[in-house]
Amino acid sequence: MKFLHIADVHLGCTRYQLAESPRDFFDAWIDVLKRYAIDERVDFVIMCGDFFHKRSVPPETMNYAVEGLTMMRDAGIPVISIEGNHDQKYSDSAFSWLRSLSSWGLLKLLEPETKDGVASYSAWNETTKKGGYFDIGRVRIFGSDWYGASGNWAIPMLTEAIKNERRPGAFHILLLHTDVEGHQVHPIPALSVAALKELKSVVEYVGLGHTHKHYEIDNWAFNPGSIEITNISEYRETRGAFVVEIGEDNTVIARHVTDYRFRPFQQLKFDVSNIESGKAVTAGVVEKVSREARVAEEGKPQPIIEVILRGQLGFPNSLLEMAKIRDEAKAITGALHVRIKNQTVPADHPDAGSDIPDEGRERLERRVIGDLVARDSRFKQMADEFSEAVIGAKRMALSDDEPQKISEFIAVKMSENRRDRGSTRV
Repeated sequence: MKFLHIADVHLGCTRYQLAESPRDFFDAWIDVLKRYAIDERVDFVIMCGDFFHKRSVPPETMNYAVEGLTMMRDAGIPVISIEGNHDQKYSDSAFSWLRSLSSWGLLKLLEPETKDGVASYSAWNETTKKGGYFDIGRVRIFGSDWYGASGNWAIPMLTEAIKNERRPGAFHILLLHTDVEGHQVHPIPALSVAALKELKSVVEYVGLGHTHKHYEIDNWAFNPGSIEITNISEYRETRGAFVVEIGEDNTVIARHVTDYRFRPFQQLKFDVSNIESGKAVTAGVVEKVSREARVAEEGKPQPIIEVILRGQLGFPNSLLEMAKIRDEAKAITGALHVRIKNQTVPADHPDAGSDIPDEGRERLERRVIGDLVARDSRFKQMADEFSEAVIGAKRMALSDDEPQKISEFIAVKMSENRRDRGSTRV
């Protein structure tokens, strides 16, 4: 059998408030489905969370979702999905857009039942359009919820629940939306590799999502990466989808595919140190863009380019020719959008000799929060832990996570801190 594994479609995402962005995510998703589901004649498609970018879905985005899923239904290819943190239901509601798409027969949303901290699985019911696992031929596919910081707690529970529903001779798949230790790009606690590998006793394939870059673990757990870039910080990461073939002896041949329509991004950095005028900065940036920047190619999406100005600025910010730099870079490259970010520091600034311009936003936030915490002598030795908790909670809030899950994350971080420091009180 053969299937397509995708994750983190993020329909509805808008970058830099560009009107073209929502269409980019739709075009990438549709092209992947046509090339690697229909043309490859797969038996089914699995989507491992974050189908939508937000739980509140605009009408245009819902039209995109219905159009692509209808194409799959017309082709006779079932789509099996789980909820990610971006498209999960609210805790006080039984409804979500993925549940609606499932009830309309456009996909099969798999959800385990959890009661009193114990998970269980029931077979997919075509009448109610609900279930925790679904059978296609000799493949049995299990779903999971979004567990956030509680992933390490949830895995033993899922392992036991799947064990009770294994089918002799079947190939078992689990869909799981989570970061995995050693592969995550955010400070939010990740599922440990040791915990993940507990699932080896019950499933032959773990379909992962959530982390927007491609990686594999032991030819057994697979994360394809997001289909499109949601943030320019991801532009260097490899992303795509997996086309997976299952042998008669349950061997797995997973092919990572990246040849489809997507918007190219590029980030260029220019050091203004020792440059004496705004015009000279403009000339230097334009020369760098001419030499290094991506250029629009006929028949392909125009690139989006970000130019970061960094270093010590020896003259007033007002003399930087930001608009001229942007316009000339756009003319040279034919880019859809050119963004100029000014991360320079005045030469007389007290931190001018530091590495602030080289820091990403997250590193800078960590340092600022750590400095604030360190001002209180009671918590000076815990500045790093506090910074990680604050930044992680912020990212979860921006990802539209439930307040309860954010609270759980903070509790986990504080618990880890108490354990590491013994008697230190927080």
